[in-house]
Amino acid sequence: MRQTLVVSDPLADISRLEGVPSAIVSSRDAVDAVLRNRGMRAITPAQSAAALLAGARASAALSGDPDGWLAGSVRLSTELRALSTLIRVSPFQALARAHALLAHGRVAEAELGRVRLDAVAAARLADLAQLLTRPTTAPGLVLAAVAHAEVATLAPFGTGDDLVARAVEHMVLIATGVDPRAVLVPEAGHLMRRGEYDSGLTAYRVGGATGVRDWLLHCARALASGAEASPLAPHRSFREPPDMTRRPP
Repeated sequence: MRQTLVVSDPLADISRLEGVPSAIVSSRDAVDAVLRNRGMRAITPAQSAAALLAGARASAALSGDPDGWLAGSVRLSTELRALSTLIRVSPFQALARAHALLAHGRVAEAELGRVRLDAVAAARLADLAQLLTRPTTAPGLVLAAVAHAEVATLAPFGTGDDLVARAVEHMVLIATGVDPRAVLVPEAGHLMRRGEYDSGLTAYRVGGATGVRDWLLHCARALASGAEASPLAPHRSFREPPDMTRRPP
């Protein structure tokens, strides 16, 4: 009897965890209100640049050292769309370039883009690369959220990993068509929900289906908030959250 090889799709499996499908629908509705209802022709390069700059500032603020990481985060944001074309084709190249842009001037030249992991963590990073390059039926939000959490928890570079992780999430959102013109601000969504962001990553790090589900639910809510922070959000002009560049005293 001829056997058929069945390739598992773990991302599709976790996208069906309790509460996740409805959260994805809600986030998609928020994105649609910004992108689809306006029409892609209405989006200008200036609006995309404004959204990317806001995302860079939010990501730097989340790092705990906004002044130290802001320049690198902005520098990385200017190549985010270009890197999105690599993230699902050559993930390691995209990761290395992201770190080199981000950490320039903060680490030695020889350390820029250099992964430093033990064997177990390196194997997990290789698994992530397979997830990023393998076809999946899971929504782009799920792939983006998992990629974000894996990079953040593995910390492959030893410095600036959380900013690289947030950039990777946005790259995947662009690459999978969730945010094809880079006008959403998911980084701002994470910043607006900072406590939830930190606890979500902790839950993911601990492991188990519950931790993964909690992280996915947070990312869905953060994406919806990031849509509301977009320059294209209906009935509002773009404004940065007041705590985007500094932590409360």
